[in-house]
Formats: sequence, C-alpha cells, structure tokens
Amino acid sequence: MLFLGTYSAAAYLALAAGAQNPPLETPSDLEVQAPFLFSQTNHCAYEIRSNRVAIIGAGAGGSSAAFWIGKAKERYGVDVEVEVYDRNSYVGGRSTIVQPYDMPELEPVELGGSVFVEVNKNLWRAVDEFGFELIPFENASDVVGVWDGQEFVVTYGGSGWYSGWLGKAKLLWKYGYHAISKTQTLVQELSKTILTLYAPAAQRFKGISELASNLNWDGIASHTTADYLDSQGVNPSWTREMVEAATRMNYGQNVDEIHALDGFVSLAAARPSSVKGGNFQIFERFLEHSKASVYLNTTVSAVSRASLSDPWFVKTTDSEDSREYRAVILAAPFHQANIAISSPELPIARVPKQSYAHLHVTILSTSARYANSIYFNLSPVTPVPEMVLTTYNSARKGGPAPEFNSLSYLTQLRYKNGTAYLNGQGNPEWIVKIFSYAPLSDDWLSRMFGGKVGWVLRKEWDAYPVSPPTTEFPPIKLANGLYYVNAFEPLISTMETETIASRNIVDIMLREHFRSGLCRTHRLDAPLQDFVYGWDC
Repeated sequence: MLFLGTYSAAAYLALAAGAQNPPLETPSDLEVQAPFLFSQTNHCAYEIRSNRVAIIGAGAGGSSAAFWIGKAKERYGVDVEVEVYDRNSYVGGRSTIVQPYDMPELEPVELGGSVFVEVNKNLWRAVDEFGFELIPFENASDVVGVWDGQEFVVTYGGSGWYSGWLGKAKLLWKYGYHAISKTQTLVQELSKTILTLYAPAAQRFKGISELASNLNWDGIASHTTADYLDSQGVNPSWTREMVEAATRMNYGQNVDEIHALDGFVSLAAARPSSVKGGNFQIFERFLEHSKASVYLNTTVSAVSRASLSDPWFVKTTDSEDSREYRAVILAAPFHQANIAISSPELPIARVPKQSYAHLHVTILSTSARYANSIYFNLSPVTPVPEMVLTTYNSARKGGPAPEFNSLSYLTQLRYKNGTAYLNGQGNPEWIVKIFSYAPLSDDWLSRMFGGKVGWVLRKEWDAYPVSPPTTEFPPIKLANGLYYVNAFEPLISTMETETIASRNIVDIMLREHFRSGLCRTHRLDAPLQDFVYGWDC
C-alpha cells in the first residue's frame, strides 16, 4: 500500500502533471454516495443492542475508518463507539519511522510508506487540516541511474539547466517520443479517473470488481504492465528499463509480473512528499480525532457470533473474555491476520489467498558521499548517481541480475534543529535506503561504501501485495456486519487507497447498521476544485 519515491524516475516526463478535475459524472450502475438508501438486511429482521464497532488494524485503513466514523458522529450525532485493535506497539502499520543511532534528537527516517503525492487527496487534505509540515522528496541536483547488474543503461538529472535538458534529450534519443508521451497520457488518464473518487458525486461501490469495471480499470488490471504497453506500441526497452525501474522500486515487481494498473500508479508522482517527523502522525491524528479507544499490543484471535440475530464477539489473546460489537471492520491482510472467524453464515465470502512481496530494507548512514564507483564498473573518479534504480532486462537475456532493487541517498543526517550531524571523525553522514530481495551483509555494505558505514538497520517486510494480472478481487463484505478494507489492495495498494476503501466501507456500514451515512447531502462545503468527499459534504 506504498508510494516509495519514484519521482526522480518520472519527473522529466511530467507523468502526473497537468491533471485536471474531470467532469463530475457518475456511471448509472453505481450508487451515488447519498444517505437514506438503506439496506433492509440488518434492521428489519432483528435489532442488535450494541452500538460498538470494532476495527482490527491501526494502519492507514483502520485509522482512517475510525476517522470517517468520527466524521459521521460529528455531523449527525450517530450513536456509535469505536474500538481499534492492533498487535503492534505503534499506530501506522507499514508506515513507521526509525531513529538513526537510536538518538531521538536526530531526524527520523521513514522505514515503510515513504511518500505520497498530490493526487492523494485524503492524505494531502489531512496534512492541511492537521497543520503538518511537508518535506518534498525530490532533490533537483540528484542524478538518477538505471542499473542492470552490469552497467547503467541510462543516467539523467543533475543541477543546472544544461543537465536537465541533456537528461531529457537522452531519454528522447534512447526511447523515442512516442514511448514517453504515450506513457504520460496513460498515467494522466489514470490520475483523472482517480479524482472522481473525491468528487461530490463520488461513487459508492459494493465490490472491487464493480469499481474496476465502471472506472474502466478491469482491462488494465487484467494485463501485465509489459503486455499492456507493448500493445500500445511503446518501445519495449522503455518499458523494461525505465518503467520497470519504477515498479521494482515501488512494488518490488518486474513489468512482466505486475498488472498494468499498479504499473501506472508507480509512475504517478506529482509533488511527492512526506510529513516532517513521519507519515504515521497522520494516522495517529486520525485516531485522536475519532475519539476511538485504541488497544495496541493487542492481537485479535477470534471473531464470532452465535446467530444472525446476535452481535459479533471479538476475542483477543490476552483475555478470556470477548467484547460485543454491532459490526467489525478488518483493516489488515485477511490471511496474515490469522483470525478464526465463526458465524452461522459460514463459509463466509471467500477471500483469495494473497501473496506479498517479501523485501529486505537496509537503512544506513555513511560518510561516503557516493557509493563505490568500482562496484558499478565506473572509473574511480566518476561519482555514482545518488539514486540507483534497477532493471531486470539484462537478466532476461542471460546477464546477471541486480543485487538490489534500489539504492537511494535520501538526505544528509541532521539533528531536529537542522544542524548537520558529524561523526566521531568530524565528518557529515548521509542516510541511504536500499531495497533488496535478499539480505545485504556487513561485508557487502562495507564494499559498497568504502568501509565508511556508521549506523545500520535491517528490516524484513511483506511490503506490498504481489499484483499479477487479475479480474478476481476479495469481497468487501465478508458477512453481515463484517467488512474487509484490504480487499482494495490487489487492485491498487497505497496508503491513500486504503483511506478510500475504508471510507466506502464506513459509508456502507453506517447505512446498514446505524441508519445514517458519511454525508447526508452533496452541498459544497468547499470550492469545487478543493472538494474532497468525506471531508466536505
């Protein structure tokens, strides 16, 4: 569910630039998000006394679900109590920070969800509403190189107008105008479609397949990125080098594996930014605003009910007792959550097994201004690009595969007051983040950075869902009163889309169980160009 900094790879192409708000139209076979169009399933047959809702997971999906419920309480006085469970000791899920040298006075570093972009209207709005400071991801002086395991197939970027124009000329000469312009058009079309999900006439969807069909995404998600771009006459080298550099960095998958919708999401990178101090603060603030009760370090082991007229009961591993709820929202990967679900409706709606890309994240500080030129078959005096992306294309032809997916010099290590950190030798250090399929040893790091490695942190993540071409998606409603936020992940996996998925589920849940909704009117509480459904009604 992550945008992990492909801006430098896409900046010169302006892949998401200039996207305008599309006409506010709603396909006729999708419900408009409006109140008082209630399902009769839950209220006509029985009445459950509890007014509590349980949310399992305190990441982007779970925290935003609590926030949307809080919005309905604020607006309409909905009588609902929210309790959020998470087995981790922190809020944010895969959006979390680490502290270099375990020194709290130093600026933290994002370990998981690193950046979000301007088209991510919910996160962008949260930053404004909560008064956070945004840190731009891009550094105009950085050079980007795409490494294939043997050589840099292309480098571009750098400071100065000459470097910028030279980089553009390189890409045009190597890949051709059609490859760049066609990809740009496809990504712009995707961005415009995404914006309809925030419009006053935003669409409520009962299932992910329905949404994909009505947004014309099903034909994109049913092909690999490589096959889809090949069918559009795009230069295959562009797809398997430049586009693949983005998909490998953002989703840990190659273009002949990942479906085209996620491939295009990898390239939609207008104004990539992160919150100063950590993106997790958005999700903490969601929960604070919701006034939910939050139980961290608490693992849910079972969700059950005895009959259709009974409430749901949630049991945790640290208690013999179960708590009663009118509805339960699961905002964590279904199979990884390992929760026993028992209901008279068993078998509940089937959730296809979802694989995740298992990656190793290595974050370190180094006093080496650049990585080792010799490793990259460059002369000792030639600096290595600050951002090294990778392509698998040489390996397809029998060459060596890159040993990592991406290697990025993020920033100079500083104290929170802005002062540069100096190590014991009086030298500044830079923060570097490396994604790889296999662990990187201390010896490997020492060779890569000339023995000048300071602090090192390693983390293994099931970072992103594996996204092969598909037309099958999990249900968002597993049973009456039991909902699944992460059903959206196989279609698009980002922090932002989790907040969209949770908004949709909360709206459905409020209608089915509380005779209410997230928005009762479509009045404009903000200028049309600034309107964000859920925030403004």
